[in-house]
Amino acid sequence: MAVKLRLTRMGAKKNPFYRVVAIDERKARDGQYLENIGYYDPMKGDININSDRALYWLGVGAQPTETVRALLKKKEIIK
Repeated sequence: MAVKLRLTRMGAKKNPFYRVVAIDERKARDGQYLENIGYYDPMKGDININSDRALYWLGVGAQPTETVRALLKKKEIIK
């Protein structure tokens, strides 16, 4: 099973809110995920990611999407 770290959309119309999740890459964007590791609110600029769990998933081979990789770099979880 190939795991990705990616965003799943929450929130209302024109008020997006995203969860950062570990999910099987074959699942739909808002499908059932393995673990919720944080959130991103682009309207407020809030980023909250559990660094221990993010590093765990990266350590077992999960690949982050470009957006999640940028968020991880911004929070200084990866370089």
